[in-house]
Parts: sequence; C-alpha cells; structure tokens
Amino acid sequence: MQVNIKETASIRPSTPPFSENHVLPLSPLDIDRNMNVIFRYLRVYLNNAAATNSNHPFNVIASAISSALVHYYPLTGTIRRRQVDNRFEVFCSGDQGLPLINATVNCTLESLNYLDDPESDFVERLVPDPSPDEGLVNPCILQVTTFECGGFTLGAAIHHALCDGLGATQFFNVAAEVARGVDRISVQPVWDRTSLLSPRDPPQIEGAVREFLSLEKGSEPYGQAIGKVARVCFTVKEEWLDRLKSVLLEKSGLNFTTFEALGAFLWRAKVKASGIPSDEVVKFTYAMNIRRLVKPPLPAGYWGNGCAPMYAQLLAKELLEQPIWKTAEVIKKSKINATDEYVRSFIDFQEVHYADGITAGNRVSGFTDWRHLGHSTVDFGWGGPVTVFPLSTKLLGSVEPCFFLPCSSANAGKKDGFKVLVTLQETSVLAFKKEMEKFSNQEFEL
Repeated sequence: MQVNIKETASIRPSTPPFSENHVLPLSPLDIDRNMNVIFRYLRVYLNNAAATNSNHPFNVIASAISSALVHYYPLTGTIRRRQVDNRFEVFCSGDQGLPLINATVNCTLESLNYLDDPESDFVERLVPDPSPDEGLVNPCILQVTTFECGGFTLGAAIHHALCDGLGATQFFNVAAEVARGVDRISVQPVWDRTSLLSPRDPPQIEGAVREFLSLEKGSEPYGQAIGKVARVCFTVKEEWLDRLKSVLLEKSGLNFTTFEALGAFLWRAKVKASGIPSDEVVKFTYAMNIRRLVKPPLPAGYWGNGCAPMYAQLLAKELLEQPIWKTAEVIKKSKINATDEYVRSFIDFQEVHYADGITAGNRVSGFTDWRHLGHSTVDFGWGGPVTVFPLSTKLLGSVEPCFFLPCSSANAGKKDGFKVLVTLQETSVLAFKKEMEKFSNQEFEL
C-alpha cells in the first residue's frame, strides 16, 4: 500500500480576520508542560451514496477549513516562548496558513477493514507527524487521504497547547457545518484564555493537588524514557463488562461505572505486565472536563484546554494484591476532588511552579474515554466518520495511555461493545495480553 502525497496547500482564512499582527496569551491549563505535545488522530469516512457532496473531499475540506479559520485563525499562528518567563504564547500574522496535505492510496477502505485496527503501522502514514519544532511553527497540520473506493481519511496533528479534544472537535464541527452549506455556524468560538482561567491573586494551593504533583527541576514532564512502546487493541464485549460489574457489586455492594470497573482491571493488568517494583507508587490519571465545573462555567464556545488531570494512586504492591473492587473504589473516590477549588488550586500551582519541573512521576497510566465526545457529528457531507482513533502516545504525563473507543460503525460484525487501545512497553505486550485473556474468559481474580 503506497501513500502518494500529491501536494501540501497552505490554507488561509477566506477573509482576513484581523488587520495587524498580534500575540494571543494562553491559559495556565494551555501552558501546562504536559500540553507541550502534538496530538495526532484519524477520522475515516465512507464514499456514502447518499452524500450531499459530490466534489473531491480535498477540495471540499480545504474550502471549509478556510472558512472556519476566519473564526479559529489562531490555528494558523505560531507558538513561541515569551522572553520574560519562557511560557508559550501564540503569534498571529496575516501571511500565515494551515498546512493541508493532499494524498491518495491505491487500495479500498473495505480491504483494510475500514481501518478498525489501530495497531497497524499503515495508519501512521495517514496522519501528519511533525517534529516538536515544526509543531510549534505549524500547530495544526491536516491530511486528507483519498482511497480507490472514494472514501477518505482526515488526519490531524494539533499542538495540545492550543486546544483539547473537545476544542478541536468544535473547530472541525464548524468546518463541517460550512461544508454542508449552513447559513450560520452553531457555536461562536471564545478565546478569552487568561481572564476565564486566570490564577488567583494571591495564588492559593490547597488540598489534593499537592498530594499528586511534585517538583523536580530539570525533569521531563513525561518522566523517564521506558524504551520502545507498542499499541494493543482489543474488543470489550458488553457481556464481559456486565459480568465484571456484577461481580464487583456482589463483592463490594457498590455500583461502578464502566470507566471505574474496567479502568481498575486494566490498571492492574498494565502494572503486573510491566513488572514494576512493589514499593513504587503507581498512578491512574484521567482528564476531568471542567467547563461546567468551574464557577462561573466556561462559555459554550470556549475551545481552549478545558480539562484538569485527576489522579488515583497506590503502591504497586497494593494494586496487585488488593481486590479489584477496592481499586475501582479508589478511582471512584478520586472524583470527589472534581471541584472548582481543585481546578483553581491546579491553575495556581501551574502559575507558581511553572519553572520548577512539575511532575506526576514516572509510573503514570493515563486513561480517557472517547466513546461520547461527539466525533460522529463531524460530517462534511458524506456522513460522520465510521472510525475514529488516536495515534498519540503521550497523555496527561503518561507515556502509556489507554483509550476507550467506539468500534467502527462500518464493521457490522463488531458492534457488540467497544474497543480499548492501550500503549505500553513493547517488552510487556505478551504478558499484558495474557492478563486480558483472563478478562475475556471472565477469570477476574477478584
């Protein structure tokens, strides 16, 4: 399979959104060192017979992106560091554009099972992969790859300092609305990063934030290198999950969500497979959407980073030896910290200690649920994407992230349940797969 890159176009706003060069500030959540990463992901679209667009996908998306950039022009800017404190800011000038790659592939989506297997190395060629420096110069790079069947993929590489997944989806939804010919976009974007999420004066760092974060000047935010990593993807059937939650209820008397129950099982399986020493602290981290949590709530059009990391932590020995329901309970209890005060303390911590090497440690497992993020609404006229998945291996200070993903809607044989995509050390893959066989066989070792 050969990916042929035909051209790279520079897409500029269809009408100039400003008259003078200027600098836009970022919020403390945007400049969190964990956000100094390029997030890469892929959407897969069929050549739908009922499509409202008959034009070439590249032309349609290029035009739609150009119109959307009138409202989201910072995506064409350059991220640079301020001289005064080395923190990120966005420089915007009138001659900047967003790189959009036009590519083709000499096969059909059906022959690749609609790219429902994110483990395949082939998918890497469908998403831009800029270097860290290039990702600052061009914080948003897109690629449209058209297949022989007429279907296509939209790959995105976006610097996390500009927005989170919800913010990026908001941008793509606006572009998709334009492509479908709407008269007026449904959400007006709001940039106001610094006043809406500014640190308090004076800063007040309270409670749980100090329990989970430490300071190691000169350290990397993503901890020590762990060697080569690999992606592992497997399907979670509803019957297996129902059985797990039923047994946990029987043992503990507590009802657990899918995220809590399956997250506890996966966390233990990853730590066991990795052979982490029993006396080391291991952490489970996830992003909490703060848009309605903070007081006052963020405006509907706010598209900056609107999530704060939440943590649960245990000694590796505790995690491996205690019943899974106790681990699920630790994850459940961590949600108690989801308050406006926690968010404000996290922001103040970033403000005070930005230069001091904020870290959550080396044994961090990141978890996120993509099943209900609204990806299916991004419809450029061919219907929503049938498959969506991330390619990034860095998330919330973790180099071993885990994503809960919907199965491809084009694959009728895999609609029972959902997928879990796990990144872990390549040397741990076989041991991890053995642990996951216990899940499918319903041998929960409770």
